[in-house]
Amino acid sequence: MSLVAIGINHKTATVDLREKVAFSPDKIHDAMKSLACTTQTGEAVIVSTCNRTELYCNNASREDVVAWLEHYHGLSHSDVAPCLYQYEGQMAVKHLMRVACGLDSLVLGEPQILGQVKQSFAKAKEAGTIAVTMDRLFQNTFSVAKKVRTETEIGAAAVSVAFAAVSMAKHIFSSLSHTKVLLIGAGETIELVARHLKENGVNEMVVANRTLERAQGMCEEFNAKAITLTEIPDFLPQADIVISSTASPLPILGKGMVEKALKQRRHQPMLLVDIAVPRDIEAEVAELDDAFLYTVDDLQSIIEQNMASRKEAAEQAEIIADEQAHLFMDWIRSLESVDSIRDYRTQSMAIKDEMVARALNRLAQGGDAEQVVLELANKLTNRLIHAPTQALTAASRQGDYNTLGQLRTALGLDKE
Repeated sequence: MSLVAIGINHKTATVDLREKVAFSPDKIHDAMKSLACTTQTGEAVIVSTCNRTELYCNNASREDVVAWLEHYHGLSHSDVAPCLYQYEGQMAVKHLMRVACGLDSLVLGEPQILGQVKQSFAKAKEAGTIAVTMDRLFQNTFSVAKKVRTETEIGAAAVSVAFAAVSMAKHIFSSLSHTKVLLIGAGETIELVARHLKENGVNEMVVANRTLERAQGMCEEFNAKAITLTEIPDFLPQADIVISSTASPLPILGKGMVEKALKQRRHQPMLLVDIAVPRDIEAEVAELDDAFLYTVDDLQSIIEQNMASRKEAAEQAEIIADEQAHLFMDWIRSLESVDSIRDYRTQSMAIKDEMVARALNRLAQGGDAEQVVLELANKLTNRLIHAPTQALTAASRQGDYNTLGQLRTALGLDKE
């Protein structure tokens, strides 16, 4: 038994099954404690997100971990087993590193998963299911993820429409901290756009939506102002950047409205990004001199180019993950050698202490000192060479010359 990783993700299981094997935040603490009981070391970490559920254990059998997962969620083996992937040893280590680097994500190279893995590790520490090996594994994993982000371009290029829209704005405005932004819509895409804008220093955002309540709910998080669609003409002249994504069947911004706003802005340029299908902004807006209009098609071409760039970076990241997984297993093997050396010394010292105690007892009873010393030397030697002699004999009889050669080298019989 060694390090094992058991899991399902967006590639292997449906949303329905992923929901059934997910662990809610209020239950994951006790779940990790329960899972740790299936291991010999008491070490276990559960990573549970919308796209994956993974169990990492030290010194557990894969069968026991799978059985625990099925029992915990009350699912049958036939439902879960076909969707599971299972890794052991170095492959388990490499898988965790690939996950943390975003190499196994729905969007290649996305950074959010690293934060989620870090949160899972922190919860495992709180639950007391982390010891030396898992602590070293996860700390090394975080270092690998940082190394990949630093040494490759895997996270540099925009590969989502929301990210691409904000990247476009950054390209046109050298700094976004002094820009005023009008967001039209309050769905998931606009919410993600707002998050990217906030991360890039935007402080003034207005969110326009058909229902004010939905817009207000989003504005609380980003300290933005909520308005209705009918109020757009009043706020449009103030906007340096307009990003729109609604489900409206008809355009929301027409050429006349934008032209009027540009006049009020004294023809200061305005960036408009329309990521809605059908379009929210009339195509004729692009004819205005100071209006720079980009559509979802324009962004898609950028995304495709960037995905190609990320794939190249991913190849470099794979090499880094492979190398670091190998180094971690070298560390694991070094621990095993330390244990072996300690056990061998303990055994040898126990034999010595037993032989010396017998010799001292003989001397105390008046035995001849020279005879006692010779007997001690002979018996101690015979006890110490007994196991190596048996191993040499067995290897020789079986014609196992590889093992025989290793034994001779280990015993110092074949010195270069």
